[in-house]
Amino acid sequence: MTDATVTTVTTVTIDPREAAHFGKLAADWWNPKGSSAMLHRLNPPRLAYLRERVDAHWDGDSASFTPLSGKRALDMGCGAGLLSEPLARLGATVTAVDAAPENIGAARAHASAVGLTIDYRTGTTEAVAGETFDLVVSFEVIEHVPDPAAFVTALAGNLAPGGLLLLSTPNRTPLSKLAMITLAEGVGAIPKGTHDWEKFLTPEDLGALLTRAGLRVVDTRGLSFSPAAGFHLSDNTALDYFIAAVAA
Repeated sequence: MTDATVTTVTTVTIDPREAAHFGKLAADWWNPKGSSAMLHRLNPPRLAYLRERVDAHWDGDSASFTPLSGKRALDMGCGAGLLSEPLARLGATVTAVDAAPENIGAARAHASAVGLTIDYRTGTTEAVAGETFDLVVSFEVIEHVPDPAAFVTALAGNLAPGGLLLLSTPNRTPLSKLAMITLAEGVGAIPKGTHDWEKFLTPEDLGALLTRAGLRVVDTRGLSFSPAAGFHLSDNTALDYFIAAVAA
């Protein structure tokens, strides 16, 4: 996510060690068989959930190719743009922020190569302070920040009236520890050192943070894995989950 040398970053919303870790992965981010292969496999259920919640929130046409046309979207902790680019293709005017300049460089290069216009910024929540967006998305990021409460409060402040906030994060359960750290990091499916299980949040933890930030949770959905189906949406939140919130 970030780099320790970025002056716009504070220790409230980003850990410099996390920043350096993710910055090292930038060159390989768009390789579906590289160090970020897991993120590529996560993207289809991510996009399915996002589209479902967008259509439900704005009562949209599920057949529309551009349900976010006319809307501003923020992708916080965007990495090299795996989610930012689909948001742009769905019609949104996208601002995407990541604290690692290496990631932003890779994101800009890839967007330019495929003809997409995305406002990529190096930094963290401070990079969009005072700005509001119809859709705020931050997938698999909050478990890497040192102060989740401050992070959620900042994202809530970026939400325009009538807006929608979508988050995803691993649950803090024995299953997530076994699957994501012992097994996935152990065999190299996820780069070693990516996760700290003690920083994982349960849906109840995250729901409480959202409530304190003046938001109301409207949906929680699990992300599960099976050899047959791969990663898929489910009612089981034991491994990982999505959460949707709006202004209370």
